[in-house]
Amino acid sequence: MDPSHTAPIRPLNQRARIEPATLDDLPRLVDLTMALFEMEEDFSPDRRKQERGLRSILEQPSRGRIFVVRTDYEILGMVNVLFTISTAMGGFVILLEDVIIHPEFRGQGYGTQLVDYVVDFARRKDFKRITLLTDKISEESQRFFEKLNFRHSSMIPMRLTLED
Repeated sequence: MDPSHTAPIRPLNQRARIEPATLDDLPRLVDLTMALFEMEEDFSPDRRKQERGLRSILEQPSRGRIFVVRTDYEILGMVNVLFTISTAMGGFVILLEDVIIHPEFRGQGYGTQLVDYVVDFARRKDFKRITLLTDKISEESQRFFEKLNFRHSSMIPMRLTLED
């Protein structure tokens, strides 16, 4: 498995395609994550923190990738894919985070195509599992991921926040 190789750009339709994000995309990525965290109970939007986190991924591709759905003019949505190793699986796994499509473009299949792109990327790179967290209170979000064959786990997330 070589996570440093990026999946090829895949056209979605005549006006949108999925490709890796670049540092030039950072302002729009921050806007999207800010919007996402405004909807989530567990997080508070903080532009500086979101920019620092996104920049860390973009500048260190061995940590993960950020894939975007874009047209020639704007980014419609994004997904954050982080790489780690699972001893249970005996190999590399993905933590899928920050799946968001701008509200103006929801319901047009972009979210499904973005997640399908990540699944294809993971299979081609021999990742063993994709794990994601979705809001417990968002049945819409849970239905979206269940439609894409993600299943509930008997594991529950627990956090210890180590920050200011």
